[in-house]
Amino acid sequence: MTKKIAVLMGGYSDEAEISYKSGAVVIESLDKSIYTPYPIHITREKWVYIDEQNQQFPIDKNDFSLHINHEKITFDCAFNAIHGTPGEDGYLQAYFSLIGVPLTGCSMYASALTFNKRDMLSVLKPYDIRSATAYYLNKGDNFSTEKIIEKVGLPCFVKANKSGSSFGVYKVYDTENLVVAIQKAFEVDNEILIESFLKGIEVSVGVITYKGEIKVLPITEIVSENDFFDYQAKYLGQSKEITPARISAEMTQKISNLARKIYKILQMKGFSRSEFIIVDNEPYLLEMNTTPGLSKASILPQQAAQAGISLSELFANAIEEVL
Repeated sequence: MTKKIAVLMGGYSDEAEISYKSGAVVIESLDKSIYTPYPIHITREKWVYIDEQNQQFPIDKNDFSLHINHEKITFDCAFNAIHGTPGEDGYLQAYFSLIGVPLTGCSMYASALTFNKRDMLSVLKPYDIRSATAYYLNKGDNFSTEKIIEKVGLPCFVKANKSGSSFGVYKVYDTENLVVAIQKAFEVDNEILIESFLKGIEVSVGVITYKGEIKVLPITEIVSENDFFDYQAKYLGQSKEITPARISAEMTQKISNLARKIYKILQMKGFSRSEFIIVDNEPYLLEMNTTPGLSKASILPQQAAQAGISLSELFANAIEEVL
């Protein structure tokens, strides 16, 4: 008998569109002789299973079950393909933990911590993990552009603190645009961080739990056609992603060791993808994603393929790790 897998997709953020693509790839890739995947669309309005005839069946949130033709369906596991809230910030992790249904990926706390860029970087600082000089602001705070620029310099990045896929991220070159960028970032989140611009080679590295062991995947170099690795560069093909990265064997080892160290410090499980900038031979951590893109063109699946892990194996392993 096959295992029933709820593939969660959608979510409450601007990243929903990408999540539907990731979920579709998971469903297509799972071995149907072992798993029966159910696409579950999660939106603010409703949680529903959508069948092949496009019929919608509501999820009973009391125990995350379905009723189809008077039959109750429960799931062996939920596969998390939701980027942003509520799949990447701890909310779904807490819900599934409470009702006792296994969910792929990391714990509620690890998820919430890594989604909050400011908190994650603060936790890692005592472990000598380098990151950009930063200035923090909360909505309603009084601020001086002079003091911000004095600390972080120009150009700088203004970032929504709890957001993914480069939503609410702005590169700023002058004082006038700094105020505009701060206002725009506050439309995405009530907390922001303003970081020094780091000029160097940008790389992305996936670390996963694979067959019970922490595995660092081949590193990807990111060459954006745009001013930085923004939404268009990430998802609309306006970047080159080169795997393995064109860096020395020594730097590859250094970043791999660092990514493994961060994964262990944060007590991660499942998928993770960390972004670094290499400046003067030192890697600086930008952020970590715990539900990275899972389409064939996404970085983590590209890295897994380089490591000889197919999408089918990658997704099956994520399920078996939590069953």
